[in-house]
Amino acid sequence: MTYAVKEMFLTLQGEGVHSGRRAVFLRFAGCNLWTGREEDRRKAVCQFCDTDFVGTDGDGGGKFADAASLADAALAFWGEGQEGRYIVLTGGEPMLQIDEALIDALHARGFTIAMESNGTIAAHPGIDWVCISPKAGSEVVQRSGNELKLVWPQPGIGHSLADVAGMEGWAFGHLLIQPLDDPNAPANMQAAIDLVMARPRWRLSLQSHKYLGLR
Repeated sequence: MTYAVKEMFLTLQGEGVHSGRRAVFLRFAGCNLWTGREEDRRKAVCQFCDTDFVGTDGDGGGKFADAASLADAALAFWGEGQEGRYIVLTGGEPMLQIDEALIDALHARGFTIAMESNGTIAAHPGIDWVCISPKAGSEVVQRSGNELKLVWPQPGIGHSLADVAGMEGWAFGHLLIQPLDDPNAPANMQAAIDLVMARPRWRLSLQSHKYLGLR
């Protein structure tokens, strides 16, 4: 299988339970909820994405002919030392490309594998840390994992407070609310705080990499 990667880089995880952890970020090209083109945004299922996942022209990006070459590239970004190797597979939608060969190749190189997905495709069972971020209007089939990260408030149909209550019945170890980063950011932050205050099973998650000036 040829893998299409938008970008790859070494940074600190900026969101969620593992915020602050050193990580290689591997961003796959392509998504099943939006083409990534602005002219298609208004008719897309997910209309608020702020990530460029189109093409393979980003730093560290490209087309990789096999799992071994992609895993070797990720290892080069990590650098010296075996302890704590951690990689985040993201996108776009990473489950469009993650397969057995890649999981095996990354594990063989000592990586703990995390994935951030919209949950519309079942997660590969070999992934060590599954983070699902549901998008309003989509059908979430992956309703179990380590971390459920809900962007709030979310435009579109399907993410009311009743939906939030329903998600509490899904099988996730951590329930996180992340304020939507758009021109209404202050109001969105307050809405996220209000939700967590009303439903204490949820925790507030901030995009700390944006405050720190990291990718």
